Amino acid sequence: MRLRARTRRLGSTISQTSEVTSGSGDDELVNDPTVLVESVLAESVWAPDRRSLTVGLVLTITLVGFESLAVATILPSIERELGDLHLYGWVFSAYFLGSLPGIVIAGRFTDRFGPVRPFAMGLALFSIGLVMGGLAPSMPALVLARVVQGIGSGAIPAVVYASIGRSYTEAVRPRMFAILSSAWVLPSLIGPVLSGTIADRWSWRWVFLGLLPLVALSGLLTLRSLRSLGRPSTHDIGPIAIWAAVQVTFGAGLVLSGLSAGSSPLIALSLVAGGVLIGMRPLQSLVPPGTLRARPGLPATILSRAVLTYSFFAADAYVPLSVTSIHGTSATTAGLALTASGLLWAIGSWIQERKVTTWGPRTLVRAGFALILLGITLVSIVLNPSAPLSLVVVGWGVAGLGMGLAYAPISLLVLEQAEPGREGSASSSMQLADVLGVALGAGGGGALIALGDALQWTSRTGLAGAFLQAGLMAILGFSLTWRLPTSRRSEGSLA
Repeated sequence: MRLRARTRRLGSTISQTSEVTSGSGDDELVNDPTVLVESVLAESVWAPDRRSLTVGLVLTITLVGFESLAVATILPSIERELGDLHLYGWVFSAYFLGSLPGIVIAGRFTDRFGPVRPFAMGLALFSIGLVMGGLAPSMPALVLARVVQGIGSGAIPAVVYASIGRSYTEAVRPRMFAILSSAWVLPSLIGPVLSGTIADRWSWRWVFLGLLPLVALSGLLTLRSLRSLGRPSTHDIGPIAIWAAVQVTFGAGLVLSGLSAGSSPLIALSLVAGGVLIGMRPLQSLVPPGTLRARPGLPATILSRAVLTYSFFAADAYVPLSVTSIHGTSATTAGLALTASGLLWAIGSWIQERKVTTWGPRTLVRAGFALILLGITLVSIVLNPSAPLSLVVVGWGVAGLGMGLAYAPISLLVLEQAEPGREGSASSSMQLADVLGVALGAGGGGALIALGDALQWTSRTGLAGAFLQAGLMAILGFSLTWRLPTSRRSEGSLA
């Protein structure tokens, strides 16, 4: 239907053009149906020169999403076999910490050498991590495997975003981002169930090892198309950016360790302060100047991505706990809330694809933050034991819709504001902000819950604190939208 409508609009334009050029000898050309169809396909993610790249990128993101959701499902089975319960949380933290240098290094390598090398390296490390995880003899070995996986998975999105910036026109990018958001729907629906079934009937190890053939297939599809993008610039990545990424990783690790050290406030404060001192200055060198001050343009756009993921995931991590601890129900309702959130995230992404040119990215991001705040408010009501549980499903679905509206437009703004040939650096800055927002949001909520437990608060009070900080961050994000750019390359491009 959309293709026919677009063809009619294009045909109308050509008809008007043919009247002007009548007698020039071009009438036959402009009215050629073949030219008409080719012109329509040129503005499509499925154009002949993009088709393999689109399929490969979608398959790759789907595999990364499936693996991320599957590990959370099978980790109890892993812990029962390998032991070391105290390392349970570090299976997730190690993945996050590994992704930080992967993001930065891949972004710089993409600008220096083109996307093929960093994408191949990312897939190779991700695959090595899968093998290490599937064969892990102990929990420390699994944590190490997750570090390797994290480096690989961090490299992949940085290359994906840079490739979209170079391969897809501005008119096509919103649809591509919507398709990438939809790539998470299938993992959200079947990932936990399928991985749990595999772990129960065979072994959790096959959840890791079974992905290897699919990773190889996605690599073959994608690398062939990425070679055509070539080498965009001669910018030197240098050792400085890599060392800064290592420092940020170490600093973030200390902050996360401090946030999880709820039993000793003095140790927690020391670890957090040390992490900030070590990581803050290097972080400033890896993002556009003025990012932490929300300077209008690209800096504020990068910061808004961190605030967006912080506000959403600071609550998302504790939605299941709010259902099971306050209402004493099973995790089924919590699962429905997370499923609703994932589905409406995808729907919101498709809405932004259709409205981004008329409403503008800034309006969509503003609406997204407002819906996330509304969703957090509705979920917070469920902390009252007499509140209906349906509010959890409705509220977190609303928050997911907000993420769908806001997430992709921020990516569009970053690519528009990036200097030509520096899409990799801009994308890595955005992904760095993205990951830090997720980790610090979840960690901040966990710190408030741990504090409440140490002070013998009720579980409801600690959860209320986690949701409150998430809501405050959503309000901050809403206020940041006035600093987002309204036109291409308005100001604040990545230096």
